Amino acid sequence: MRPPFRAEHIGSLLRPPALLDRRHQYERGAITREQLRAAENAAIAAAVDLQARAGLGLATDGEFRRRSYHSYFYRRLGDITPDAVGGEAGGALARGAQPTAAINSKLVWTAPIHVEDFKLLRSLTRALPKLTIPGPCALHFRGGDAAVTAHAYRDVDEFWNDTVAAFRAELHALAAAGCTYVQIDETAFAKFGDPDVQAALAGRGDDWSRLIDTYIDVTNRILQDLPASLHIGMHLCRGNRGGHWHAEGGYDAVAERLFNRLAIAFYFLEYDSPRAGDFAPLRHVPAHKHIVLGLVSTKTAALERKDDVKRRLEAAGRHVDIARLSVSPQCGFASVAEGNPIPQGAQEEKLRLIVDLAREVWGTN
Repeated sequence: MRPPFRAEHIGSLLRPPALLDRRHQYERGAITREQLRAAENAAIAAAVDLQARAGLGLATDGEFRRRSYHSYFYRRLGDITPDAVGGEAGGALARGAQPTAAINSKLVWTAPIHVEDFKLLRSLTRALPKLTIPGPCALHFRGGDAAVTAHAYRDVDEFWNDTVAAFRAELHALAAAGCTYVQIDETAFAKFGDPDVQAALAGRGDDWSRLIDTYIDVTNRILQDLPASLHIGMHLCRGNRGGHWHAEGGYDAVAERLFNRLAIAFYFLEYDSPRAGDFAPLRHVPAHKHIVLGLVSTKTAALERKDDVKRRLEAAGRHVDIARLSVSPQCGFASVAEGNPIPQGAQEEKLRLIVDLAREVWGTN
């Protein structure tokens, strides 16, 4: 069971209403931490059953312990907020406010963050447990050097050294616990093609093209000489907060460097809407790498037509051999705890669709 699978799932799942209620009770002081954890464990077991019913060969914990896909991880490293958000712009499916980062302390890894999550997941499934962690460049992308040096650091290089050390420590801890499948959620790369994002970065003094090189170098430092048992993929998207998005534009600006210089073996690429551009940038993918195409939307309840998705797979296959492709939703169903505006039933239908597509196109899930 070596990843990636032909039918993939990005990570987060819609929180059951009962779990959200228990979390609100905990925040009000009405229940204990142990009672909340028991509710989380029960919800995770149900999420694992959901993924098994859908036919997936992997299983995640739905990220049910997290307020957002990255806040839990970064807050274990210090007084850090990766995702401060103002009011969302526009209505459903509109561009939302880009989250910002506050770095009020140095990053220090003091103990495993997700090892216990992995152990619980492994105990609940015969599928391959998949653990998701945030990308190492999210803080800098959301705040730049100014956020790094505002309180905690005088030297940005020291910040990057601490980031590399923290991520490497966590990945080594996961590998030592027996974890073999990790997905890094690094949204920055997919956003560099947006002219508005480029302008915002320039406005704070950053050369967006130079940042691409910096982020690749930092990530490669983290990945260097990790245990061979650990298979790591990277997910890219343009924002997925309650049905909103944060950027638009194709992969053209990053593709050649992203696919050839970044030491990642497989990529999960958002491709569910015209905002992601066409498949032409996939021509830069080298022959030894694999692409998981996010062709099914988690932002809308409407179920995609299987034939339409197959046609898009065929179109992508003109640039990358279809033997090196897989299919998935474009992102998780709940990058934040409140989730995207779709019903639980639609979530299961979309996961089943992914599996059905994989079996029909490749003969396996």
